[in-house]
Amino acid sequence: MKSIAILTLCCFLGAPARAADAPGKADGALKTEEEKTLYALGALLGRNVAEFSLTPVEVKSVQLGLKDAALGKAPQVDLQAYSQKVNLMAQARRAVKAEGEKTKSKSFLDKAAKEKGAEVLASGLVYSEIKPGSGESPKASDKVKVHYHGTLTDGKVFDSSVQRNQPAEFPLNQVIPCWTEGVQKMKVAGKSKLVCPSSIAYGDRGAPPDIPGGATLVFEVELLEILK
Repeated sequence: MKSIAILTLCCFLGAPARAADAPGKADGALKTEEEKTLYALGALLGRNVAEFSLTPVEVKSVQLGLKDAALGKAPQVDLQAYSQKVNLMAQARRAVKAEGEKTKSKSFLDKAAKEKGAEVLASGLVYSEIKPGSGESPKASDKVKVHYHGTLTDGKVFDSSVQRNQPAEFPLNQVIPCWTEGVQKMKVAGKSKLVCPSSIAYGDRGAPPDIPGGATLVFEVELLEILK
């Protein structure tokens, strides 16, 4: 069976390749709603293969394979044999990107650890209390209600219940380890900053398309309620 990686990659590159061959598309203009919809499909699927970090030359090779398949031509390679190689390529390139991201994040983590009031835990979590709370702290088995604002080290927002104006509720043992550990140190009505290295966040895989592999994440979390 063809791997998911191959199918996703072909879908991603299929729409742009076919649009480029269509009359009147030399300038890349999208005129009809159908063209815009197909472009959106390609762009959305393309986010799922960002880990390949394809160069323009590599894109041409993939488009050649897509074109042969679309026109019913015999593939130039054994697809079953090469499906595993596609997965291995994805893993290798993901690892390289993740290491680069972790190298970039190191100075940010070091600086965060030196901020006034910051506490560095054994896991690598840098915990800072912004506003003290009162009452009890949640346990890992508790469900909590929180407001949060999550950014990358460059300040780019990847998720924010604050911006949505909608608090989030979830069991504390079903989130990333950084949250499970950090929120347990908080008290109700308190607010804290959690600086999470990738090892206790989303690891080398990340959470595409918004969170790259190896990324350090920064959360401001307000504990609104421990739900019973």
